[in-house]
Amino acid sequence: MEKGPFSVEWLAQSSCGGTRPLLHPAAAHQPHSPPEATDMLRCRGAAERSSPRQEAEAGGGAVPGRPRTKFSAAQLQELERSFREQRYIGTSEKRRLAAVLNLTQSQIKTWFQNRRMKFKRQTQDAR
Repeated sequence: MEKGPFSVEWLAQSSCGGTRPLLHPAAAHQPHSPPEATDMLRCRGAAERSSPRQEAEAGGGAVPGRPRTKFSAAQLQELERSFREQRYIGTSEKRRLAAVLNLTQSQIKTWFQNRRMKFKRQTQDAR
């Protein structure tokens, strides 16, 4: 039976560059398996392991990239003080905080975004 476009099998085959049928995982361990069967299973396994979305949904590791920033107590205190004064940070204040706290402007911006979302959740829960 021919699989139609955009089925899981079709997508797996097209992403691995082949149009050969996918084999059952046990076929990879059989001594008489053709080399392309092993290649297809390796490609399929790599695709399943490397999906950041699946890892995030499963509670596995974080999406590859920059490691999570651990803020010190002094940094958090200054960030919270600044947030109480103004929920949206301007460019000059962002630059000043980054220099004072030894963080990047991007980290400051992200912290404020996350803090606004936390504030929003807290106010909604209070209602």
